[in-house]
Amino acid sequence: MAGLKALVTLAFATTIGLTFLFLACALPQYNNWWPFFVVVFYVLAPIPSIIARRISEDTGGSNPCKELAYFVTAAIVVSAFGLPIVLARSPRLPPVISWGACGLVLAGNVVTFLTIWGFFMIADSDDVEYSMW
Repeated sequence: MAGLKALVTLAFATTIGLTFLFLACALPQYNNWWPFFVVVFYVLAPIPSIIARRISEDTGGSNPCKELAYFVTAAIVVSAFGLPIVLARSPRLPPVISWGACGLVLAGNVVTFLTIWGFFMIADSDDVEYSMW
């Protein structure tokens, strides 16, 4: 039952993160859908970790496959935080997105990536049936 509560909590947190992203795109004062490209990073972020967990042995020490997966995942997460900042600081007048939209996208990034991290923490525990991932 505890696994179900955690899964529902993660689903709620994902909804909040995506709501921030939709607000950054759809509010009338922003009305620009360029920040929505961050969803690509949401999809790509867990893939290296999933692949590394499937093909590596758990020897207890440092594993080069997992370390590479952590590095690639970190690069994807940093890119997701960098994209809205680059769009807000674009040299054109006016910039591609406003700073208010950038703030909403960054808030959505924090919530969504913490949710993805939380899912992997729950999936790693031995008492949850989601550990097949």
